[in-house]
Amino acid sequence: MAGWLAFTCCAGALILLFLPSLASEDRLVSGKPLYPGATVISDGGAFALGFFAPSNSTPAKLYLGIWYNDIPELTVVWVANRRNPSPTNTFSPPTLSLSNSSNLVLSDGGGRVIWTTDAVASTSSSSSPSMAVLENTGNLVVRSPNGSMLWQSFDHYTDTVLPGMKLRFKYGAQGGGQHLVSWKGPGDPSPGRFSYGADPATHLQIFVWDGDRPVVRSSPWTGYLVVSERQYQQDNNGAAVVVYMSVVDDGEEIYMTYTVAADAPRIRYVVTHSGEYQLRSWSNKSSVWLVLSRWPSQECKRYGYCGPYGYCDDLVRTCKCLHGFEPENTKEWDKGRFSAGCRRKDLLDCKDDGFLALPGMKSPDGFTRVGRDMSTSEECAAECRRNCSCVAYAYANLSSGRRSGGNVSRCLVWSADLVDTAKIGEGLDSDTLYLRLYACIP
Repeated sequence: MAGWLAFTCCAGALILLFLPSLASEDRLVSGKPLYPGATVISDGGAFALGFFAPSNSTPAKLYLGIWYNDIPELTVVWVANRRNPSPTNTFSPPTLSLSNSSNLVLSDGGGRVIWTTDAVASTSSSSSPSMAVLENTGNLVVRSPNGSMLWQSFDHYTDTVLPGMKLRFKYGAQGGGQHLVSWKGPGDPSPGRFSYGADPATHLQIFVWDGDRPVVRSSPWTGYLVVSERQYQQDNNGAAVVVYMSVVDDGEEIYMTYTVAADAPRIRYVVTHSGEYQLRSWSNKSSVWLVLSRWPSQECKRYGYCGPYGYCDDLVRTCKCLHGFEPENTKEWDKGRFSAGCRRKDLLDCKDDGFLALPGMKSPDGFTRVGRDMSTSEECAAECRRNCSCVAYAYANLSSGRRSGGNVSRCLVWSADLVDTAKIGEGLDSDTLYLRLYACIP
């Protein structure tokens, strides 16, 4: 009988695993189930698939997960049954098996199905059965006898994005995206409060949410499709970590993916149980996970922090009022309390209004996309000008040599208070925001 082995997890919580009683290959085949006490190890030895139990669960609960196999700190990157753990039972343990229909099936000791995949394949009479392979990328893949992929764990997110994984912002004709969901706590893999993903209404911006409440928001997508190289320093003496980030729109889906060099340290993006989206890198020198970047990176960038018509100035990391506006409550503003935002110095009258161009801005939330695939900035301006309730607009050409599919543009208009705006400087993710002001020269 396998014994228990205690590991310290990233936030100090203990997680218990069954001590493996045998060495495993990189695959699972029909008729040879996986029991607690055994693991599937990827061919290069980077990842392991097996059962683990948080030590603070009473009674103990077992989860099926994937973790790094080649670092000393247990770090789980994927969990199958996070909503439905299996109770531990030494005499009747859970099993993971590959069915004749090419589905992975996790069952408790009594045979009750706890979790299963949704692969669709008919029973095959082939002498080469389906198999589930744990790849050295951390991806668990179910393949048919002819080698085609039926299901993969990379399509079913938990809280982590690994190199090579697609984080889909928009998928298929219905436009549905997927979200990362944090752990509930440092030793509790059940779904937590925080999530990360695309705005389901527009697919043009990314959020971290606390339940339904936004924590932080990206700029609306300007159509950039690039491979960007980002350098991060592990520490003062460590080598730079280079992350190659891509945003891809192939007409069917829009997704983000990233890669690192083959000799790079272990690296992952994770949405934490405390509500941050972090890039973490394993330090072989100090044997800890180092945080290379976090989002939000400062209080000023939290959603709506500067209030209506206020904006976060990235350069000085504080709130300011948009041109033509002043603090709603000067005393509170001077004390660093910005939530009341700003008010107009001069009211609009529609006839004599004009638009002031503010380049290098993160456009506000609450926009409406109008004039489907509108082709010119002049048409976008006219759309806002003719509507007296329109307080701002922003235009972007989504092709600009960076996107396939022809000349596609984006016209955003605002008819309510401008919330969650920032001055971020000229770049791929910035807009020129045209702000409606009284007696402003167009």
